[in-house]
Amino acid sequence: MLLLPGRGLLLGLAAVAVAVMAARLMSWWSLSAGFRLFVPGELARYRGGPGDPGLYLALLGRIYDVSSGRRHYEPGAHYSGFAGRDASRAFVTGDYSEAGLVDDVSDLSFSEMLTLQNWLSFYEKNYEFVGRVIGRFYGEDGLPMPELTQVEAMITKGLEENKQELKEKQKFPPCNAEWSSTRGSRFWCSQKRLVSPWETELSTLSGGVSRDWIGVPRKLYKAGAKEPHCVCVRTTGPPSDQTLDNPTHSNRGDLDHPNLGDYTGCPPLASTCSFPL
Repeated sequence: MLLLPGRGLLLGLAAVAVAVMAARLMSWWSLSAGFRLFVPGELARYRGGPGDPGLYLALLGRIYDVSSGRRHYEPGAHYSGFAGRDASRAFVTGDYSEAGLVDDVSDLSFSEMLTLQNWLSFYEKNYEFVGRVIGRFYGEDGLPMPELTQVEAMITKGLEENKQELKEKQKFPPCNAEWSSTRGSRFWCSQKRLVSPWETELSTLSGGVSRDWIGVPRKLYKAGAKEPHCVCVRTTGPPSDQTLDNPTHSNRGDLDHPNLGDYTGCPPLASTCSFPL
């Protein structure tokens, strides 16, 4: 089977992605020539209104000229509250009130920090970097403050957690599922999970795990989770934590993993489990 080399390649690519992103974060936040330092009061003049010197916004202390996206950020536009300030927190919370348009991200989670990193990538790609804000993230010398170092560490940690999540999804891909008021519930496995119409594009990217095997539905119990969720489990070859050339494996794939449970009434090796009302 090509499963293990394929998974190894994906995890290798994920590890490279983590290293590249960490290097990119260091590049973004290191001292370089050709930018200005702004105090918050000076940045506040750049709201894109009549007589204003420009249209800027800041994210994690980095300032971008968003004049080319004026229709989004100019006075009266939907995102005008971001202009002339660092409103990093609102990029995650969606709170566009004056209380929410602030730069305090100290209590955000790892996943929320990754959302900020995605926004940072967006602005780096689409708008011109022009300077840094003196305050929470950068000092008067333009160098990173401890809070920015903490943000960087949380983003790196979030990337590592994403890598672990990818590893788990390759081992235990989510089942396909459907429910009908007349037929009841059904779980089934296929070589790539089908995406329900109500799922978002982001869910499509995270949920559709391709592989060269089908598997059977099982309940996966995870620490901290209130309920198990349905995953597809490989039924042949060695367990995922053993090599293909191990002569002592039971040729049952991951069926004997201690965190798995059977669905009552479903044949042990069936790829589809139905539960009529």
